[in-house]
Amino acid sequence: MAKGYWIASVDVTDPENYAKYASLAPDVIASHGGVFLARAGRHQVMEGDGRTRNVVTEFPTFDDAVACWNSDGYQTARAHRLDAGVASIVIVEGVD
Repeated sequence: MAKGYWIASVDVTDPENYAKYASLAPDVIASHGGVFLARAGRHQVMEGDGRTRNVVTEFPTFDDAVACWNSDGYQTARAHRLDAGVASIVIVEGVD
């Protein structure tokens, strides 16, 4: 079964609220088998519009990635992020 991935690009506008999100989200993500592959490190925009913070998270399956997003725990964490920046987030299925 193919893995699932969250691909997130974020511009943080409220570091204090984003810090609350960042303190809650990793444990929820880990509880769904999520592992960070890239997390706000060095990046270079090659085409299109980029954001200042980019995160790639791997899950055992696409369904695990979607279940994590929909979980109460992640939605609680996400509430802190919503007013803390501008984000684009997609969930994609990996290649088997």
